[in-house]
Amino acid sequence: MTKFRPCIDLHQGQVKQIVGSTLTTESTDLATNFSTNKPASDYAALYAKDQLTGGHVIMLGPGNTEAAQSALKAYPNHLQVGGGIDETNCQEWIDFGASHVIITSAVFKDGKVYWEKLKRIVDLIGKERLVLDLSCRKKDGDYYVVTDKWQKFTDYPVTPDNLKDLAQYCDEFLVHGVDVEGKQCGILEDLVELLGEHSPVPVTYAGGVRSVEDLDLVERLGQGKVDITVGSALDIFGGSFPYDDVVEWHKERNAE
Repeated sequence: MTKFRPCIDLHQGQVKQIVGSTLTTESTDLATNFSTNKPASDYAALYAKDQLTGGHVIMLGPGNTEAAQSALKAYPNHLQVGGGIDETNCQEWIDFGASHVIITSAVFKDGKVYWEKLKRIVDLIGKERLVLDLSCRKKDGDYYVVTDKWQKFTDYPVTPDNLKDLAQYCDEFLVHGVDVEGKQCGILEDLVELLGEHSPVPVTYAGGVRSVEDLDLVERLGQGKVDITVGSALDIFGGSFPYDDVVEWHKERNAE
């Protein structure tokens, strides 16, 4: 059944919620929905209390290592971590307490897939510890993986065949619908349908979720196979969608 996967997005050491399409190397260009001095570890402790697993900690740029490590320490072996992770440091993050590492730019680079680098990472930590971030934007009618703070298009579309190929090397996919990320404007229905129909491994969708109706829509369009992240809309991140309602929704569907 569909699960709620919590998130902790970090920018310059703070927990923030941003509009994904505005994320650049220049912080002055950043459209921020929410920022707090509340430590990342507090959010991780909340997720631990509510027994939410498979959430992700995303480091958006430099200066986030300490905050990410504090979150992993607060909820060890139950959170995934991504942002600037490659074959040189992936094992370190597993040792810090990440259940998985999330990788995009280390594998998708210069518009293509570096298969040898992907295989090296799998050799180091095992596919069962790897999540591939296929965050994407639409171009010419198709969704393409984007890298470098979601600003650069690769030549790699999110297609059934490509999902099948990549699934051989990872445990899960994480897919942000970048064009609606942080905008609370509703989900990308065609993307959710694509993932539900064709992803061979567990997949989490993020982008535009703002209500219980959106949660239900992801569950239906994704055939119960697509998990959900909710960010800016949640009241714990300054929005109006009660976090407790999402947790209740999740527990109703995943009761043992």
